[in-house]
Amino acid sequence: MNELDERYSTSEEAIIDSFFLLIREKDYDKITVADLVKKSGIVRSTFYNHYENVEELVSAVEDKTIADIFKLMESFHPQNDHELCKSYFLAICNYTKENPFLAGLFKSPRGNSFLEKAMAMFHKYVAGTGKEGTAIPKSREHFTYLIAGTIGFTIGVLHKWTAENFESSAENVADILANAFLKGVLPYLWD
Repeated sequence: MNELDERYSTSEEAIIDSFFLLIREKDYDKITVADLVKKSGIVRSTFYNHYENVEELVSAVEDKTIADIFKLMESFHPQNDHELCKSYFLAICNYTKENPFLAGLFKSPRGNSFLEKAMAMFHKYVAGTGKEGTAIPKSREHFTYLIAGTIGFTIGVLHKWTAENFESSAENVADILANAFLKGVLPYLWD
């Protein structure tokens, strides 16, 4: 990576990091370019070198949030092991609780468009799962519907949890999600 690329990347990280700091202080739709410039210590033109406006930044932050969740998913390979499954869902719960942007999306009208974007990306991810010689349970169609249902169920539980301001512990929510997956979905993947 050359020096120019490194500075561009560093500036982008500063903008996104500043956005995550500001989201703890105010709603995302109240954050301005001036707020971001001040918080990140960059000049206004640097912001506009990366993003056309705050809405474009919010879209990039949505994509980053989804990518972070995918990284968690890639390390998850349930084998009917409750602790492995629970640790995955606990990672998702902790990520949601620690990411005020994601938690806020579950409570906002913008959450619907984010969830649609996430579902489309998850569907693409799931469609790529099981290719190139790996075992496919029952049928590909059966598999993708069950995974889509699991994602929908997980999002619904996370929505309820965030709406209740994380009253239940992350461990309890992860246990609910793990049990629902292991007892409700996993048995149907292979029958």
